[in-house]
Amino acid sequence: MRWVSKYLLRIVAFAVIAYLFVPIAVIAVLSFNKPANRYNLAWNSFSLDAWKNLCGFPGVCQSFVTSVEIGVISTIIATIMGTMIAIALVRYRFRGRSATNILIFLPMATPEVIMGFSLLALFLFLRFPPGFAAVTIAHIMFIISFAVVTVKARVQGLDPRLEEAARDLYASPAATFRFVTLPIILPGIVGAALLGFALSFDDFVISYFNAGTMQTFPIFIWGAAQRGIPVQVNALATGVFVLALAIVIVGQSMRSTRQRRLERGL
Repeated sequence: MRWVSKYLLRIVAFAVIAYLFVPIAVIAVLSFNKPANRYNLAWNSFSLDAWKNLCGFPGVCQSFVTSVEIGVISTIIATIMGTMIAIALVRYRFRGRSATNILIFLPMATPEVIMGFSLLALFLFLRFPPGFAAVTIAHIMFIISFAVVTVKARVQGLDPRLEEAARDLYASPAATFRFVTLPIILPGIVGAALLGFALSFDDFVISYFNAGTMQTFPIFIWGAAQRGIPVQVNALATGVFVLALAIVIVGQSMRSTRQRRLERGL
């Protein structure tokens, strides 16, 4: 029992991490594979062809760039709007505030298939054509709730006495927000943006309903799966994961460095 109590948590943590990362490891390994047929499901021989020619399969890079463009645009707009909504819900009292707090969770609780179909019906009723703009609007609507919740948690942890001290020193409301409020809530804003981009880039259901003839990266993978997923998809997916992992590592490193400096009184 003493051994179990000492090592059980570590064993469970390692098992959970392995469960999460083994599928990603398989994708990474298969990105260096030279498949014997159109189905890249079994190891055949080592090859760097996919990495040397990421756009070797028709449509793969175009769909990837489309997903990135939609993700960036929708993330920027949703993060800005979500930040303003979060600050308003925490700092101000207005009629309908309680209802807004409840309604902001509806897009998170609504199944994507319902949201995607509802947006498609709305766009058709308004005679708004499906495609890039429709998918971007749909993603903004979907992401805003996550941005509000993420930034709201950061704003609630902000000590209002810091802003009061700035105003006591004759700082204008704009200067107080720029030099006091914004730097403190910035980690929450960055976290909301990263989460929003990941949700937008990964979304399939809402995009499929409103894309029309346009293909995002998830839609391309879904279509290619019926004919055989090209090895370039594995390479691009591995590259995205490595980039995301690098961002997380750099962020944690900067946070640890800042924490050590604060502890030393620098």
